Amino acid sequence: MKFVTEFASDFMGLFQSGGKTFVGWMTTIIPTVLLLLVLMNAIIAFVGDKKISKLARASSKNPVTRYLILPFVSAFMLGNPMAHSMGKFLPEYYKPSWYASIAQFCHTSNGVFPHINPSEYFIWLGIAQGVQKLGFNTMDLAIRYMLVGLLMNFIGGWITDFTTAYVCKQQGVTLSKEVEM
Repeated sequence: MKFVTEFASDFMGLFQSGGKTFVGWMTTIIPTVLLLLVLMNAIIAFVGDKKISKLARASSKNPVTRYLILPFVSAFMLGNPMAHSMGKFLPEYYKPSWYASIAQFCHTSNGVFPHINPSEYFIWLGIAQGVQKLGFNTMDLAIRYMLVGLLMNFIGGWITDFTTAYVCKQQGVTLSKEVEM
């Protein structure tokens, strides 16, 4: 009977812990993301949909701006998870590749720009601690990690373009390469 009681107590403890985490999110990350959404929508309203569409069209014209420059600027300015929302301005065809690129970049830049993904900063700190124990400079590692990340995120985004083309052909689906606002 003791086993059943402990199991039930521990089982309920999972949900109580989840509830505490949820309430923590309601007072930390959710208001931050909500305010970033408000800011982004205010900027879009101030600048205008046509100009934003023009910027998206210009950014989507080549892989360098699409998977190297735009993800870097989005992650740096908006942080994770808000940086993902910039993909809404890209054509449907490039959205899978955008996600591949931006999702990776929000991780590979943590050592230099911890504000991009503060929830995972502890992972970087764990790695940095080992590097420090070896007597190496952690900023050297952070910059290398970011530069390799930029290159790999660009390659990952571009390769996803080819994957998208393959799947579209296989499934008989046509995705637009034009920005639709």
